[in-house]
Amino acid sequence: MDLGLKDKVVVISGAAGLVGSIGETILQNLVKEGAIPAIIDRNDRGSKYVEEIQEKGIDAIFCKTDVTDPEQIQNAIETISKKYGRIDVVINNVGVNDGVGLDASYEEFMNSLKLNMVSYFLIVKHALPLLKESKGNILNIGSKVALTGQGGTSGYAAAKGGVLGLTREWAVDLIQYGIRSNAIIIAESWTPSYDTWIKSIKNGDKKLKSIIKNIPLENRMTTPQEIADTCLFTISEKSSHTTGQFITVDGGYVHLDRSLLTQDNT
Repeated sequence: MDLGLKDKVVVISGAAGLVGSIGETILQNLVKEGAIPAIIDRNDRGSKYVEEIQEKGIDAIFCKTDVTDPEQIQNAIETISKKYGRIDVVINNVGVNDGVGLDASYEEFMNSLKLNMVSYFLIVKHALPLLKESKGNILNIGSKVALTGQGGTSGYAAAKGGVLGLTREWAVDLIQYGIRSNAIIIAESWTPSYDTWIKSIKNGDKKLKSIIKNIPLENRMTTPQEIADTCLFTISEKSSHTTGQFITVDGGYVHLDRSLLTQDNT
């Protein structure tokens, strides 16, 4: 499907993750649609990804940025603005489930908020003048942890809860400019970081099987490709009257009553 994203300048944070991560998968799908990705990330993989994208005849830019540093975020947006003179979409994708719990220090808690939520605010704040000109839109990548909790991750849970609050606040605040604001909520998706987590815990294979068993639709994890497909549709004009929404891509994991979905009922 042609989503009409060709030549749209899309700022995406956290897109320089490992191949198969959610950010990298969204990035590659933007390229397939002919969009111009502007990557904001601290990992040098961003340079490699941009080189590969440009070899395909599509422009792209990488701004190496520590998104916990307000000045670096401002500089990144200014660099993108100078090169392209426009921003059509912001995808805030940074997220690290960092295990900052109640035993963490004040500084650790605040750093978790800076990374997982404050960076979202600052990127949108600095991109806003160009978003107003383009009547662009904002997509925030959220997590089920904001709705369900997890245990042992107060910083990440608070940040992702705040991301959902910002999503709806911006939908209200920016509707006068024709700017849409939505969030994608992710639950269990098989990514390199998920694989690393499973391998790090005792009886990881058993834990994985128990999680998959409780995913109602097809008893399987959501793929990064499925998340990317939903993201691209949401930022496109195919979704032009959708704003202030939390779109959950999780096979029914969060919201469906699993007691009603036993194998005896299938």
